[in-house]
Amino acid sequence: MKRDIVGIILAGGQSRRMGGGDKSLLPLGSGCLLDQVILRLAPQVGPLALSANGDPARFSRFGLPVLADTVTGFAGPLAGILTGLEWAIANTACEAIVTAAGDTPFLPPDLVDRLAAAIDQRPGSIAVACSAGKRHPTFTLWPTGCRDALRRFLVDEDNRRVSAFIERHDFADVKFPVPQSAGQPIDPFFNINEPDDLVRAERLLQSMKP
Repeated sequence: MKRDIVGIILAGGQSRRMGGGDKSLLPLGSGCLLDQVILRLAPQVGPLALSANGDPARFSRFGLPVLADTVTGFAGPLAGILTGLEWAIANTACEAIVTAAGDTPFLPPDLVDRLAAAIDQRPGSIAVACSAGKRHPTFTLWPTGCRDALRRFLVDEDNRRVSAFIERHDFADVKFPVPQSAGQPIDPFFNINEPDDLVRAERLLQSMKP
């Protein structure tokens, strides 16, 4: 179900273990990693944008706004989250954003619904995805009201730890199951870090075809 929530795909990682460059543009299936992420996230949100630095033209075929960090220097995912919050406040009437990593092609089709439901009676709270006993802090629902606190945390305190910011606020851990395809477990938050991961993702993607 499409919700009145902004989707922000964090596609600005430096991808050192993959040899540098834009990991989200690596080939997967008939397109690239980012195609798979957009395919899964777009139906769940209202406005959708990419968080990435550098020349935005390399993402032009996706037809999405490309948001460069508003914090100078490479400050990691928190800078992209902050930029996404600021963009949502300035350009939409949405009161929350959901972030997703651009290298995670199997993210849940009910990610946004389940995160939003977890804090439905807790205004201003943060909801973070978990699976297989691990928290995935880049897959989180952030109320726009946390923008100022996040800027202070990142800029004034120079703290870049996503989990550390989450744990300072009221938050809910939201557990997601690990489904199977062709007898193989597929963690919905499995991300591509190394060349072997991309090979595995291609194999998993093919196994999911009807």
